[in-house]
This record gives sequence, structure tokens and C-alpha cells, in this order.
Amino acid sequence: MMHDVNRISGRLPELQWAVASQPFQGENVSGDMHVVCPFQNGILVGVVDALGHGPEAAFAAKAAVAAIQRYASLPLNSLFQRCHEGLTRTRGVTAALAAISLQDSMLSWVAIGNVEGFVLRAEGTRPPVSIMQHGGVVGYNFPRLARLEPIPLSRGDRLVFATDGIHEGFVDTLTFHDPLPDLVEGIFRRFVKGSDDALVMAAEYVGRGP
Repeated sequence: MMHDVNRISGRLPELQWAVASQPFQGENVSGDMHVVCPFQNGILVGVVDALGHGPEAAFAAKAAVAAIQRYASLPLNSLFQRCHEGLTRTRGVTAALAAISLQDSMLSWVAIGNVEGFVLRAEGTRPPVSIMQHGGVVGYNFPRLARLEPIPLSRGDRLVFATDGIHEGFVDTLTFHDPLPDLVEGIFRRFVKGSDDALVMAAEYVGRGP
């Protein structure tokens, strides 16, 4: 199964990331996609998981990514609302998004649907922090979102996202200091379900300044 895995790595001055993904067996396209979108004094990162698989799922995921990129500078709750309005004629997506403020190294993040997200602290002495999750589907059944409480980020902190094509529980097995490509591929190899599209993304906050 691993020979079909798509691998992507990228870098900005303040952030580096790696992604491993795979469409459902027999499909040429995936409804699971990632997004990295810089905006003024910030970076938006996250993943979307369209319902089902195949071309219609890929269409919904691409529409979601386009809307996310268009409204990346908005507060996350407003961004999700705009994205929902743009996806009502699609099958909808679940998503986890994180907005990093580069001015004060603060993170705001939220998930709609069963997409997992964690922050792994660089010093390795504190347990992973889990993303706030809301039930629902963007484009179909939009939930009432709670007020977001930003959390601080330190240089070297990592964000890890996984769609529901990945078994739960992977966070307990992570080796923090693995290079990002090895980290995502290790999760993928051990926890992919094989019954849906699947994607794992990891991003490390480099921060600003010396």
C-alpha cells in the first residue's frame, strides 16, 4: 500500500511541513487535502476531508481549499462560515484549521467533524494538546462554534493533523524528534485504515527572529 502514498514537503521562513496522503483504493483522486496559506502577519494551516471518496469528494475538497485560501485572513469562525456558504452545493467537508499569529506566536484552531489535530510541545515534557472539535459538516450541517481561546506557540512546537482515514491513537506513539517526512510516513504506515482517503500533515513552527 505504501508505494501509492503521495509525499509533499514545504518550507516558509516561519514554518516547515510535510504531508503523506493516499486516495481510496481504485481511485485516482483524493478528497483529503492540506492547506498552507500565508497572510499578513500570519499563516493558516490545516486539512480538509470531503465526505466519501472519488471525483465528487475531490471537487468538494478543492472548493473548500479555494475558499480557505480566499478568506485566510479572517478569524477562523468567520472563515468557516464563509467556507460553509460556498460548499452548500457540494457533498461537504470536515476540516481542521489553525491560524498562527506571527506577531505574538499565538495559535487559534478548531475542527468541524472527525478530523484530529494535536500540538506537540518542543520541550517534550507536556502532553499533546488536542484541537477543539465540533460535530457537523461544512457545507451541509454547520455547528454553532464556540469562542476560540488562543494558545501560545514556542519555536519547535509541532502541529499534527490526521483525517478519519487514519486510526485514532497515533499520537501516543509519536517520536517527537523524527524529521517531519519520517513522522508523517511513520503514522501513515502504522495507522492507515485503507477503507477511505487518508492524509497526515505535520508542521513545525520555526518562529521569527534569531
